[in-house]
Amino acid sequence: MTGAFAPAAANAEPVDKPAKASPASADKKEKKLEVATFGNGCFWCTEAVFEELKGVESAVSGYSGGRVPNPTYEQVCTGATGHAEVIQVTYDPEAISFPELLEVFWMTHDPTTLNQQGPDHGTQYRSAVFYHNDEQRKEAEYYKQRLDESGAFNAPIVTEITEFKKFYPAEDYHQQYFEANPRQPYCRAVVKPKVIKFRKAFKDKLKVNDKSHDEEE
Repeated sequence: MTGAFAPAAANAEPVDKPAKASPASADKKEKKLEVATFGNGCFWCTEAVFEELKGVESAVSGYSGGRVPNPTYEQVCTGATGHAEVIQVTYDPEAISFPELLEVFWMTHDPTTLNQQGPDHGTQYRSAVFYHNDEQRKEAEYYKQRLDESGAFNAPIVTEITEFKKFYPAEDYHQQYFEANPRQPYCRAVVKPKVIKFRKAFKDKLKVNDKSHDEEE
């Protein structure tokens, strides 16, 4: 055997093998993250849901879809800014796909009520997918059509599917609101039941499956 694959001579100096990458160094390899933006009611609820999914790096409450730059919560609540309360999800597509995020999105709110989610009324609570690329648009439109055709809901889906323009993070006190304020009346009455239902339905997709404290008062 000759050339590069010939066996080394008996008196040749040993050649060090290339060092294998350690698990730690492999973990440091930069992930190719993607972003999704959803409007599905009060962001206290939606953030509490999406941040628990495996593959989600962050879920940030904020505003999108409107005309006013850098809006405040008080301005958005008037309905005059055109913005919706949204959650901006940064995720690893190798761990969770955009269609999987869409599944959670549609199954954790009512996409058939126009500008309303439960007790919350106003255009800021509208159901919306703000797509970041054409692939997201096609997948959202396809999923919406399939759900309507299947009769999954008792009424037509009114979810707005529109191009993402700008995201404005909400004020600091809105971030991880449910985690910080589990006993706040709205959280106890609205957010907690939704989160418990979500955990039961998507148990296999959670970062942590042990949620026995859910039933605690």
